[in-house]
Amino acid sequence: MAHNVVPFKPRQPWEASMRSERIRGRDGTELQYWTLGEGRRTVLLANGLGGRLFAWDPFIERFWRDYRIITWDYRGLFESGTPATHRKLSIPHHAEDALHILDVEGIERAALVGWSMGVQVSLELAANEPHRIAGLVLLNGTYGHTLTTGFQPLFRVPGMARLLHEGLAHARKYPGDAAPIRALARAAQFLMNSFMFKFTAPGRQEEMRATMAKYFDHVLGESFPNYMRLFLELDAHSVFHLLPDIDMPAFIVSGAFDLLTPARQSFDMQWRMPNAEHRFLWRSSHFSLLERPDALLSPIAQFLDERAQWKAPVAVHASAV
Repeated sequence: MAHNVVPFKPRQPWEASMRSERIRGRDGTELQYWTLGEGRRTVLLANGLGGRLFAWDPFIERFWRDYRIITWDYRGLFESGTPATHRKLSIPHHAEDALHILDVEGIERAALVGWSMGVQVSLELAANEPHRIAGLVLLNGTYGHTLTTGFQPLFRVPGMARLLHEGLAHARKYPGDAAPIRALARAAQFLMNSFMFKFTAPGRQEEMRATMAKYFDHVLGESFPNYMRLFLELDAHSVFHLLPDIDMPAFIVSGAFDLLTPARQSFDMQWRMPNAEHRFLWRSSHFSLLERPDALLSPIAQFLDERAQWKAPVAVHASAV
């Protein structure tokens, strides 16, 4: 059924095409999603953990006239409902939600564009339903086990994954003790705004500052306990063993200063996925699309136009002898 609450004030031409919908997932969990754009081909945006539509501004401004764009709030976050059990916050459940939204919209084939957590969701969906996927654009993400390498950009630190896991689990169980995590998040926001974006996003510091303000306000808001749980689910999930089977065209992006999903994981994906190309950006962190739209939008456009397989490959059958 239609849902009239649109949490973004109209300010861009593309927002006149935006439609908001609220449906129930296959297990009954309420899902909030949005569609926009004027094109016939469909791109499904899989958000980062804590990201929403505002995190895709450069992409939407470039592609809304050429594509139909869909995105949604993950179950447990923001305007989507929380499932009956925390186990149903797993990455396979998010991938199932994405497929359900495509089915509700009557879309047989779409390109997936995932950022951060959305990379894992996109890979899970691509592994399960390859015939529905025209191509993959994977921005600043990994194939799984996020805490194993998170905050360890150059090499793995012994015990770090266990420490991160225990800290997140404690904060989820005892929300009143989450103040140190919130403080660290705000400190990270300050450091990125004050120092990192001067190097990774020259000329875009004010835009990055505004986007980060929205991002951290959303992350640290009412959905914060589920946010902690989703980090644990990201760590529990992996499709590493399935990467050689994910053979649709893929365009992978990584940043040299990405602390959450270090670039070495993107190189792993490139090497293991049979039809993948990789764009490594030296002057970029975990927010490559926002920091370096000048370096990414044209290659993404070329990928979607030339490499994505919008028509399902025709099966070749051996002739009867």
